[in-house]
Amino acid sequence: MTDATAQEGPKLSFKGERQLRYYWFIALTMMIVAPLAGVYPIFLMKILCFAIFACAFNLLVGFTGLVSFGHAAFFGVSAYVTGWLAVNGFTPEIAIAGGVLTAAAMAFVVAILSIRRQGIYFAMITLALSQLVFFMCLQAPFTGGEDGLQRIPRGNLFGLISLKSDLAMYFFILFAFAGVFVLLVRIVHSPFGQLLKAVRENEQRATSFGYVSSHYKLIAFVLSGALSGLAGSLKCIALGFATLTDVHWMMSGEVILMTFLGGVGTFVGPALGAFVVIGLQNTLSDKVGSWVTVILGLCFVACVSLLRRGMVGEWNAWTRPSVKRRASQE
Repeated sequence: MTDATAQEGPKLSFKGERQLRYYWFIALTMMIVAPLAGVYPIFLMKILCFAIFACAFNLLVGFTGLVSFGHAAFFGVSAYVTGWLAVNGFTPEIAIAGGVLTAAAMAFVVAILSIRRQGIYFAMITLALSQLVFFMCLQAPFTGGEDGLQRIPRGNLFGLISLKSDLAMYFFILFAFAGVFVLLVRIVHSPFGQLLKAVRENEQRATSFGYVSSHYKLIAFVLSGALSGLAGSLKCIALGFATLTDVHWMMSGEVILMTFLGGVGTFVGPALGAFVVIGLQNTLSDKVGSWVTVILGLCFVACVSLLRRGMVGEWNAWTRPSVKRRASQE
C-alpha cells in the first residue's frame, strides 16, 4: 500500500462527513474575514493563486502518480497570454480564458510526447520541454523579454464589476479557488478519479481490465495543466505583471515543494504547503535575502526525512485510527 492511499484514508462516516463540512465552513469563513480583519489582500491573493497551482499539480502527482518537473510552463505561458490579452483591451474573463485554453493546448502537446514514459524519464522530458518554453518566452516579441509584461490592467469583470479594488480582486480569486477545490474533489471521487487511482497503484492491472491507461493519464495531465494555467492567469491579473520567473524551472520546484510539504494525495495539503512556502518567502525575503531559497531547501529536506507523507498526511495518519493501523503495517 502506498503513502498516498494511506493519506486518503477510509470513507468517512456520516458523523465524520458532517464534522469535515464544519471544518470547511470554518476555513471558508476565515478566508472571507481575513482581508476585512487587516491581513494584506495582495499577500492572500498570492497564496490562493499558488494554492490553485499546487492543487492542480497534486491531481497529477498525488492521484495519477506522474511527477512533472515542467508545470511552470503552463503557469507561466498562461500568465503571459492573459497579460498580453489584458494589455490589448480584452476583459479579464476573456484574458483568463485565453490563458487557460493556451495552457491546456500546451499540456496536451507535452502529454502526447511524455506520458508513454514513466518515472525519471517522464520527469526529464517534462523538464526539457519546460526549458524549451522558457527560451521561447525569452525570445518571443510579445512577452517583453527579460523585462516581462508590466502594468497589466485588472479591468472590469464581464464589463460590469471593477476589479481595481484589492478586496474585489481577492474575493474573485477566492471564488475561483473554491470552485477549483470543489471541482478537484468531485473529479477524484468520480469513477474517472477512481480509475486514475487504479492506474497510479497498478497500471498493468488496470490495463488488463480493458482500460487504456494512457488515455486517462492524458486527460489528467491536460486538466492539471489547464488548472495550473488558471493559477498563472489569476496571479498575472492580481499582481499586474508576468515575468520569466513564472516560467522558470525553479517555479516547478516551488510547486513540488508546496505539494510534498503539505501532503501528496491529500486535498488540503497542497494549499497548506502553498501557505507555508509563500509565508516564508514574504517573511524572510527582506531579512535574509537570497538565503530564503536555502531555507526552503532545508524545509524540503526536513519534510522528506521527517514528514514522509507531508504535514496533512502525517496528521491524518495519527488522527484516524484505521489510517494509523495501515501506516504501522507499511
